[in-house]
Amino acid sequence: MRRNALGALLVLLAACGGEPSPLDTELRWYVFAEPSGAFADAARRCSEGSGARYRIAIEALPADADQQREQLARRLAARDDSIDLVAMDVIWTAEFAEAGWILPLADEHAAAARRGRLEAAIASASYGGRLWAVPFTSNAQLLWYRKDRVREPPRTWDEMLAQARALGADGTIEVQGERYEGLTVLFVSLLASAGGAVLADDGRSVALAEEPTRRALAILRDLGRSPAASPSLSTTKEDEARLAFESGGSSFMVNYTFVWPSALRNAPAVAERTGWARWPRVLREQPSRVTLGGVNLAISAFGRRPELAREAALCLASEPHQRTAAVRGGLLPSSEALYDDPQVRAAFPFAATLRETLRDAVQRPQTPLYSDLSLAITRTLHPIAEIEPERDVSRLRAAIERALASEGLL
Repeated sequence: MRRNALGALLVLLAACGGEPSPLDTELRWYVFAEPSGAFADAARRCSEGSGARYRIAIEALPADADQQREQLARRLAARDDSIDLVAMDVIWTAEFAEAGWILPLADEHAAAARRGRLEAAIASASYGGRLWAVPFTSNAQLLWYRKDRVREPPRTWDEMLAQARALGADGTIEVQGERYEGLTVLFVSLLASAGGAVLADDGRSVALAEEPTRRALAILRDLGRSPAASPSLSTTKEDEARLAFESGGSSFMVNYTFVWPSALRNAPAVAERTGWARWPRVLREQPSRVTLGGVNLAISAFGRRPELAREAALCLASEPHQRTAAVRGGLLPSSEALYDDPQVRAAFPFAATLRETLRDAVQRPQTPLYSDLSLAITRTLHPIAEIEPERDVSRLRAAIERALASEGLL
């Protein structure tokens, strides 16, 4: 009997001191379900390259960014220790950091995460003087136009409106005019291109200088009331704009680069006649400044192995995996050198224009209350055809002040 008990004890000790179980080495990466398999390939390769120290398991989030944030916020607020790595939209950095849901990168990890990255991508992962995530993918809008109808792309919004009117029925301009985040992006890009900002440098008070804000609102109003406006402008998001442009009835569109592979696949005749250029300027003498998008990789404050998670995040966001995400998934890199990579340039023949755009990119307001602030903007400015710049500068300022005074992060 004593011998059997001793044997059982030895088995238990061996189990405790032996190789870790697969569950002990698993890192769970919460990320949207990327359809090309690029993220799954990165997780597999990083796991294999770790020497069995960790294995990355993907936990799929919804495609919709608002639903992603809601799921993550609920889990992190509950201190869910099943989350190790978070694929974080660039607009969540301040909120998640301020709430204590993610961990800052230590000096050596932060240095590695910054190396070779676009400055705008680094800024999107920063808050309060610290780096809170590894920049992974990037995103920005371009101007897409029918080069068989337009000899030279318009340099300014005023030029584009004039060219569209001259084209008559074929001159439709596709933008994102629905009451959602895309309208905030449109306004922030126009405002920054006019030399303004939503918030002051402290991120806690409203800026909205009179002249730049009035200029941005005037462009939105002029577009909304123009015969070149899409009949469905007030309900148009990115995909509706893409479909309208692919149908051949529109001559201009501001949208993200996913529209290019879509046109090649679904409307090759339109793609053959499509040109691209930087987003139109607001002020002729100043380059446009377009709102940055993308995804960064953050470390959960409640995961069981944060050091391994940091190492895994740097691997997932390394240049080989950025290249794969770009070529296979159409997701722009955060590393500047990749815009000269032959494979990336083959996938994005407009890579040079993208890099110029990203160098001048602007951040959306970096505040823990961003969701409330964005809602304030879209509710004030929708529909854009009803904007009155003289009246709505003060209305917008008041709405954002109320948003900044609200409480709660959900």
